[in-house]
Amino acid sequence: MTDRRYSEEEVAEIFKRAAEAQQTARRQLPSGEGMTLAELESIGREVGIPPELVAQAARGLDRAGAPAGRRFLGLPVGVGRTVELPRRLTDAEWDHLVVDLRETFDARGTVRIDGTLRQWINGNLQALLEPTPGGHRLRLRTLNGNARNLMFAGLAVAGIALGPLIVAGYTTNLANALSGFAPYALTGAALFGLGAIRIPRWAKNRARQMEEVAARLTMLANSPQTGRLSPPDE
Repeated sequence: MTDRRYSEEEVAEIFKRAAEAQQTARRQLPSGEGMTLAELESIGREVGIPPELVAQAARGLDRAGAPAGRRFLGLPVGVGRTVELPRRLTDAEWDHLVVDLRETFDARGTVRIDGTLRQWINGNLQALLEPTPGGHRLRLRTLNGNARNLMFAGLAVAGIALGPLIVAGYTTNLANALSGFAPYALTGAALFGLGAIRIPRWAKNRARQMEEVAARLTMLANSPQTGRLSPPDE
């Protein structure tokens, strides 16, 4: 009896079902709990991933920080990232961060100091450095206000004629109402499209820039401390 040979479609289906079965059989992570690096490395061994690669990926995730953002109708109009640093930054390291922000985002911005809080602001683009019990936390965030305003305007223009159109639906003047609504609808769609088309590329670029800043700052914070971050009134 010869072994059966499976077609390309059957091979793909077999491995798909095997992967689904493995996922189902894998221990579910309890709600609210996390996993240690050792546990992740153990899972990696089970699927053939060397522990050192798992640890390297974990370190890369730590350097990148935690992403955040805001969405409007599913589009990422706001981008952010929070980075937990293992120690306090020195005055010189804060200055280094400001230079990095200016070069990365090609914006001079302004520096503000309020007690132990330090900020770099350039319009909607903000970097906030705040103290934590174990070090510093950097919050990066920005909002594409122009694109969001264009989308709001597009919806508002289209909505101007929506009420009369609904009312006309109960009358014999529906055709006239539709013809009157068309210019508003086209104008609104054009405005909304102008705003929406900019968002994906802008959000991707800003997220990449923030991740790069976070990675460089984390590497700097993991180096030996050369001074201390003094309060402004000292």
